[in-house]
Parts: sequence; C-alpha cells; structure tokens
Amino acid sequence: MHPTYFPSVMHMVGIVNHRVTLEMHDNFQKQTYRNRMYVYGPGGKQLLSIPVKHSKTEDHQKYRDIRIEHDFNWRKQHWKTLETAYRTSPFFEFYEDDLAPIFEKKTVFLMDLNLETMTFLCDVLQIDPEYDKTSSYTKTISGRKDYRFMVDAKEEPAYELAPYTQVFAEKHGFISNLSMLDLLFNEGPNTLNYLEQQKLSGLY
Repeated sequence: MHPTYFPSVMHMVGIVNHRVTLEMHDNFQKQTYRNRMYVYGPGGKQLLSIPVKHSKTEDHQKYRDIRIEHDFNWRKQHWKTLETAYRTSPFFEFYEDDLAPIFEKKTVFLMDLNLETMTFLCDVLQIDPEYDKTSSYTKTISGRKDYRFMVDAKEEPAYELAPYTQVFAEKHGFISNLSMLDLLFNEGPNTLNYLEQQKLSGLY
C-alpha cells in the first residue's frame, strides 16, 4: 500500500487488520491519493489537494522526492474546509488540538507529511500497527496481495463499507471511503471498532 494524505477509510482497514508494506520507491503520479483526500462538505464529496513542485528537467519523479508547494497557504484552506465540514460533528472538537499542528507547519516533502498523517491516525486510535517499507520498486508482487491500486483516485472500485452517521447524510446520503478524518470526527472512540469489523475489498 502507498502512504497517502490522511488515508481513506479502506486504507486504514488494511493498516489496522493486516501487516502492511508501504511502497516507498514508486514514481509520483497525478490524480492520486498521494496528494489528495476527500471529505464530506455541505455540498457533498469535496476534494482537498496539496500542490506539489514538479521538476522542469525530469519526466518522472520519485514519490519520496516530491516537494510540497507553499507559495499559497493551502494549509489554511484545508483547515477551514475541515472546520466547515465537521465543526458540528460529534468529535471534531475532541481531536482538533492534536490535528491542528499538522496544518501549522510547512513540511518540505509530501512523503513525510503523509507518513505524519498516518502516525496521527494511529496515535488517536491508540494502535501500533506492524508495517514494513519497501527498499526498492518491484512492479509485480509475489507472496503478498498487492493493494497499491488503492492510491488511484480516478478509477476507484466500489468498496463495501458499512454505513455510519455523517453530518450531511440527510442531504446527500452516505458517501463511502472518504478520508479517515470523516470516520474519526463522526464515530470518535468507536472508530477502531468500526475498522476492525470491515474487510479489505476491491482487489483486482
């Protein structure tokens, strides 16, 4: 699996219930969860994307080498969006003091930020998951299931996740597999129990 920006619910199902190897040596690709997450705003499913710096000399950049663009304050924009979406959720205030520092500093590398968001989620869930990191890139995986496809935000399979209460569900219905922040702010202490009851699905 790939480290992603505030991993999706299904990503965290994998991390909680399985021993995961994190892909650290692939090339960066656009329109993936490497630099985006989806939340549930007043208008429905809402994209939050991190701007990144692209090399003028290299066609392909390693994911681990991608730097975040801080020329405009996207961090403030993302935080305001989260407040608008979740201020009235049951548990936003419970987690906001621990979450806010992630948006207050200018992290240089995208990979470092994504690993920090995963660590934040594991800390608030009070879990210490076992995971490895790749030492090189391998296109074909043997002996383990390959869930790297889950980083693709454009061609996402329909994951089977049990519905839970969402702030704007009366307007737009249940929206599955958003960022883990959606589940956390709505379910709070029940989040880990929810994740443990779900199955990792969508394997091609």
